[in-house]
Amino acid sequence: MNEVEVRSRARAFVVRASTAGMPDIEAYARAAQARIRYDDLPEGESGMTVKKGAGYVITVNSNESSKRQRFTICHEIAHLELRLPTEHADAPSWRFAKRHINEVWCDIFASELLMPYQKFTERIPADDPSAAAIEWLADEFGASFPATASRYASLVTFPCAYVIMKEGMVRFAEPNAALRTKGLRIAMKCPIPPGTVAHRLRAARASAIDTGAVAQDMWFENGDGGYEIHEISRHYGDHDETISVIWCAEEDLPQAELDRFNRRVQHDEGLEPLDGVITWKNHGPRRR
Repeated sequence: MNEVEVRSRARAFVVRASTAGMPDIEAYARAAQARIRYDDLPEGESGMTVKKGAGYVITVNSNESSKRQRFTICHEIAHLELRLPTEHADAPSWRFAKRHINEVWCDIFASELLMPYQKFTERIPADDPSAAAIEWLADEFGASFPATASRYASLVTFPCAYVIMKEGMVRFAEPNAALRTKGLRIAMKCPIPPGTVAHRLRAARASAIDTGAVAQDMWFENGDGGYEIHEISRHYGDHDETISVIWCAEEDLPQAELDRFNRRVQHDEGLEPLDGVITWKNHGPRRR
């Protein structure tokens, strides 16, 4: 199984569920032969699914927000449709590198159900990216701001990326297709880069959201400090999590040659012309 297969199966399920309008969670459950039950579950337990008769019962934590409940239902449906066993106890949800692959696939499937490709792309505002636009999409689809920001960054046509930071460390970065083709890399498992909007918001130690322009080499390992990139960042002070959407127009990215692995090619200066004059430029002091 791979990401392309997971997304393809999720989109086929949306069609099969016959939700012609906006996402219908009840219709999704019926298509998966499941019914939804809300209950007072322990803190940290979002939901679970049990077999009952010819179908299933998806139990959702009634103490969590409605947006979180919707995502949980779609995630549980993913387990049923992909026939993947649950591995929720494997690691905290923000530890992407350590999460079981089953949970990653089910999150991807869930995002396709909650924010279907066709309906979502039709509603992406034509204006420049903004926190207000992401908030509006989140309300339209009944999804959380982080989930919507991730979906937005992946589906816009201009170079864009979604970054998650936890406790001051970059945990996950997802450049979209337009950005990947430029061969630019975002470092992970490292502190939030100083000078970024995300760094400034976290330093204030309060929940807040802001937008700004920063040098591209603050976010890109192989970026050019002479170019800018825009950043929308939101910090959640109660659980020390920060998310950022970074983007720019394609013409604002430095041009570079890419190799067959989509990596930027670095050229050296080559040999100096043979003009009869011997120099030691770029070679350091001579040894005697």
